Amino acid sequence: MSFIADPIPFIINWLTQTLTGWGWSANLITVTLYVLGAGILCLGAMVFTTALIWAERKIGGRFQDRPGPNRVGPWGIFQTIADMLKIFTKEFITPAGADKIPYNLAPALAVAAVLCVWAVLPFSSTVFGSNIAVGLLFIIAVGALGEMAIILAGFGSNNKYALLGAFRAVAQIVSYEVPMVIVLLIPVMFSGSMGMNDIVAAQKIPYIVLAPVACIIYFITSLAENGRAPFDLIEADSELVAGFNIEYSGLKFGFFFVADFLHAFTSALVFATVFLGGWQGPGVDSLPILGFLYLLLKTLLVYFVMLALRFSLPRFRIDQMMNLNWKVLTPLALFTFMVTAVVNKLLPPGGSLLRIGGLLLANLILWLVANWALSRFLSRHPRPVVSGPRPVAVGEKRAAPGEKAAQ
Repeated sequence: MSFIADPIPFIINWLTQTLTGWGWSANLITVTLYVLGAGILCLGAMVFTTALIWAERKIGGRFQDRPGPNRVGPWGIFQTIADMLKIFTKEFITPAGADKIPYNLAPALAVAAVLCVWAVLPFSSTVFGSNIAVGLLFIIAVGALGEMAIILAGFGSNNKYALLGAFRAVAQIVSYEVPMVIVLLIPVMFSGSMGMNDIVAAQKIPYIVLAPVACIIYFITSLAENGRAPFDLIEADSELVAGFNIEYSGLKFGFFFVADFLHAFTSALVFATVFLGGWQGPGVDSLPILGFLYLLLKTLLVYFVMLALRFSLPRFRIDQMMNLNWKVLTPLALFTFMVTAVVNKLLPPGGSLLRIGGLLLANLILWLVANWALSRFLSRHPRPVVSGPRPVAVGEKRAAPGEKAAQ
């Protein structure tokens, strides 16, 4: 394979031959390449985060009719670098009475939890970290490290607001992981494997076509797990003064900041891998580098949709968010999995039109039934009015009591 068609395996083969010529043993070469690859992947992800922060700010500005960063460098491209330099120079402040081990471990653990996901994601047919047979289970498992980081940050800070924010954040994440794990069983059922490479290779037809309802549920739960609007109760600035990371400053706070932005992009990357076919696309057999480009484009599309929702929708209340999960998404995920399993078993395997049509029809019926049940529930339980009278604008004359009653 040439360098242009598949550059990374070409470089790996060249390094292997060079180190072998130097007399290195096969085991030492393998360990060296794994360490080198992990280091490059982590460093690349961290550097890429600076571009993500700038892009998210600019996109958010366009959605909310404001310019976004536009002073430091052309189009504000150096604003993130200036913010990084500011964070590096800020003083480390440790609260009095804080438990130093969990307090200092939490920021590093938050970033590590996101970077661990990248270890099992296939970026093309020939480029991946570790092709383990339980890759999807590994992604779910390492998510617990992020929850552990939140608990350690809240518990170790010796602050009641940080502890309250940590409890509420973990309650949100753990709750929404229930329907997420249920719908992730559907790609496993279709592909017959939990390996990420196998799931991508089996998607001759993207699973968003075969299981659109499961895809929507996973997308919503991934937003909630990230703590992005309208599920941004993890921070809830007006209530928790930034939540579990309130007592952090400087580079330690910056680690939580990096983990937040990188987690959002990683969720879009996992979504594109599991439901959009990953690196699958025209010409990947002859030019594997195209698979990386296909995956990047699909991920950026999903990431843009996430940003559009974040900068457009208001925040849920905590009771609304939990009701959505336990009363809507979890039952719908269970029914979706059961119906999909039955229909998939009854229809012939492969990519036949009968199988695609049957699965699409089953998903359409599921969606219509869920919409009917939700509409019926809301009609029987109208939302209470929690807002007071509209405030009077500056210069506006307040209506008299009689006029108000007449209206």
